[in-house]
Amino acid sequence: MENLTKIQALVGAEYAQFRQCWRTVLHSRVHLVNQITDYLISQNSKHLRPLLVMLSARLHGEPNEATIWAAVTVEILHTATLVHDDVVDESLQRRGQPSVNALWQNKIAVLLGDYLFSKSLQAMLKLQDVEALSLLARTSEELSAGELLQLEHAQNQSMTEETYYEMIKAKTASLFAASCRLGAMSVGAEEGQCNALYDYGLHLGMAFQIKDDLFDLVGVEYRIGKPTDRDLKSNLMTLPLIYTLRQLPDALAKEWRHRLAEGLDEEGLRQIKDLIESYGGIAYAERQMAVQAQAARDALQTYGDSIFKSALIELVEFNTRRTR
Repeated sequence: MENLTKIQALVGAEYAQFRQCWRTVLHSRVHLVNQITDYLISQNSKHLRPLLVMLSARLHGEPNEATIWAAVTVEILHTATLVHDDVVDESLQRRGQPSVNALWQNKIAVLLGDYLFSKSLQAMLKLQDVEALSLLARTSEELSAGELLQLEHAQNQSMTEETYYEMIKAKTASLFAASCRLGAMSVGAEEGQCNALYDYGLHLGMAFQIKDDLFDLVGVEYRIGKPTDRDLKSNLMTLPLIYTLRQLPDALAKEWRHRLAEGLDEEGLRQIKDLIESYGGIAYAERQMAVQAQAARDALQTYGDSIFKSALIELVEFNTRRTR
């Protein structure tokens, strides 16, 4: 996290503006809403998406009011999805602290997520840019579609590696990509530059989700700040498991698909995690994450050296090294 703090310091003035604007936008006349949003603001978020907005703007010019509003919008949109995701996943922990649904129960968490989505719409309008609004609307649709795609394939166990990439592109990488493009757009960058940064964000987001899926298998709960083994318990197939099932003999793969669908006990979890490790599922996912990381770096090749380009590259390295 030390390097992330240094990167945040590069955009210190606009980062402070973002924090203040974010808090102001979330304020409500309803005390309960303020209680919950204050709780969310106090959590140790990495703020990667608004940081991408600001760094992408800095790469092309001087951040302005549109830059700040874009940063606020993507962070509110991201927070709304997390609140709803924790309800869907029945997760009681987020960022090392109780989730909103754990403290205030599902009904309030769902309504709070709806409130955040409405606030993201209000923040979008501040951009006063039809192209930016169109991008954010498409991205909002992608975020939901990605989650639904994952659940659909969990039900019929039809998740392939190709579909997995389609799913993480929608549910995670699309917002990373949009954040980068919005930052560039906010300072009038050319179309080719906006496209290059979109590609950078897309591949960074893909690598980020693969890393998160690895955490679910090999992470330590107290360190990553959320429960582990959620995907296996919910029969959600991520890249390490998809690869492993492909390597197993047909009869054994069929047996494990059935066991996953029925639900695994602690012994079953231990056994499947051992299989994923021994059949190379972890190593394969790490290799694919490295492929996405290199594609993110390659997308920045058209830019000359600068502290802001270096910071974007460092974010790729940060993702590879992060422990939560």
